Amino acid sequence: MQETTLGVAIITRNAAARLAECLQAVAFADQIVVIDGGSTDGTTEIARAHGARVIAQTDWPGFGPQKNRAVDALSTSWILSIDADEIVSPELASAIRAALMAPTADVYAVDRLSSFCGHWIHHSGWYPDWIPRLFKRGAARFSDDLVHERLVFDTPAQRLTGRLMHYSYEDFEGVLRKLDAYSTAGAQQRYVAGQRGSFGKALGRGAWAFVRTYLLRRGFLDGRAGLMIAVFNAETVYYRFMKLARLGEQTGAQTRR
Repeated sequence: MQETTLGVAIITRNAAARLAECLQAVAFADQIVVIDGGSTDGTTEIARAHGARVIAQTDWPGFGPQKNRAVDALSTSWILSIDADEIVSPELASAIRAALMAPTADVYAVDRLSSFCGHWIHHSGWYPDWIPRLFKRGAARFSDDLVHERLVFDTPAQRLTGRLMHYSYEDFEGVLRKLDAYSTAGAQQRYVAGQRGSFGKALGRGAWAFVRTYLLRRGFLDGRAGLMIAVFNAETVYYRFMKLARLGEQTGAQTRR
């Protein structure tokens, strides 16, 4: 009978801010692998100091493929995939250990609570946020998406008690960086899939993203942070489709040459 072991898969790039706390919270794991995309802020040194195996992979194939690299680098029978800005609460750690002692599923989902510039968000489409993250080796893989990757599996996921605390946007500068990065990656992903953008589509989709977040998903109950998230979502969608339109224009110009 195979021994039950747990490995933690993390991908990083300049993730020093929360990494030590992240790794301390999963110190009970048998293995920790960090796939680093070229950090310059001490991320790799922090990871090694906390017992993680660090592997440099700087070609950046996208979030999904990079996370699969971390999964493949582990040799454990179970895998917990988390981000460097996510902290496993003591209650969740206990639930994970209990689940592995007597597994009743191949995939488990965790209750993630995210913060935005210092505010914990309970609405805006951010919560509740049950995401599958713990799985038996071979039972799941991440999609190949450049951004907004998802875990792909066939069996039902069971829910674990405890929370995964997600420090997603620490400050306004980080919000702007992610807005640019996510809109660019989203545009590239849609372009490869054959979609095209336009100013009208960018304006319409952006406005709908605001209404959906602030009104339909009750972002107004999150106060000023909810308004900021609604604007952030609207801008991300707007720039995604504007960048998508630009990609189409650039391809058309090259074809006419």
